[in-house]
Amino acid sequence: MTDRPARLGFPVKVLGKPDLKSNDSRRSGNNPHLKVSLEYVDAILDYLDRHRIPMYRLSSELAPYATHPDMPQFHGMVQESAAELRAIGEKAKRLDIRLSFHPSQFVVLNSPDPALVRKSIWDLTSQAEMLDLMELGPEAVLVIHVGGTYGDRRTSAARWVETWKILPEPVRRRLVLEHDDLRFSAADVLWIHEQTGVRLIFDYQHFWCLNPEGLLLRDTVAAILATWPEGVRPKIHFSSPRTELRQVKRTDKTTRKSTLVNMAPVWTGHADFCNPFEFATFMRVVDGLEFDVMLEAKAKDLALGRLRPDLLRYAPDVASRFGLSGAETERLEREEASLLEAEPV
Repeated sequence: MTDRPARLGFPVKVLGKPDLKSNDSRRSGNNPHLKVSLEYVDAILDYLDRHRIPMYRLSSELAPYATHPDMPQFHGMVQESAAELRAIGEKAKRLDIRLSFHPSQFVVLNSPDPALVRKSIWDLTSQAEMLDLMELGPEAVLVIHVGGTYGDRRTSAARWVETWKILPEPVRRRLVLEHDDLRFSAADVLWIHEQTGVRLIFDYQHFWCLNPEGLLLRDTVAAILATWPEGVRPKIHFSSPRTELRQVKRTDKTTRKSTLVNMAPVWTGHADFCNPFEFATFMRVVDGLEFDVMLEAKAKDLALGRLRPDLLRYAPDVASRFGLSGAETERLEREEASLLEAEPV
């Protein structure tokens, strides 16, 4: 074990301060640019530092239209923003904030369509270039899923392995593969790692949703963490499933009237907040293993702000892994209250 506390982070959108944008979302006719997005990121870094949040996932749309095949006027924006990217990287390192990307679901490396694979590689290359221009270390990664099964899961996994062989070096150096909740299990990505050496991400909720091989929790986490090189802190994803009753609109075939039907939850859905008892139980099961935690709760930074005082109250042994102490309980509770007042959920 090192002396460095584990990090907690959240992805993209800041809910505690709604005026903080995560990227330049203007349409192409308004000439959006990466430089504008980086001004927003600079303000987000200040927010993260103020609230002692040491990890953040950048928007996959940070460089708008940079890889759009029909808009060459945007293709040079990453290089045009080299100085600004370097400045953001220096600031993130100075504040000790870990940054990463999770490219969109349209990035698919195992597609049987060569055009989609080429476009996916282009997207990954652009995001790897941004991280390189920020001069960030190997903890700054690109997280993707395997992709579709296309009727044959094993063949589709093998096709991912073949695509790995043609990826540019900056992409292979940054890429991390995550199992999912419907198609490719932890066992599947461990197989892909054996063929390629790609690093892996463990996702807590996905593990429970898709584990047909019956792998054990701690053993799986340990095996996935071991895919990271010595001296580089792995990270995992954590979320709790939604438990609320769902009300779905249905049309009565006889009357043609629309009615609301009560339905049970879908366990692949992410909850707004993280269940602190579930989180603490998991962290105790994997005690002794080192990693950072990206919270994928829908309430983003508000969920992180709630989890910290919850851990101090209900699981101080787990809170200590994240550098939290009992002396901070009142401060964290005040901070969480102020965040919730800023953006009700």
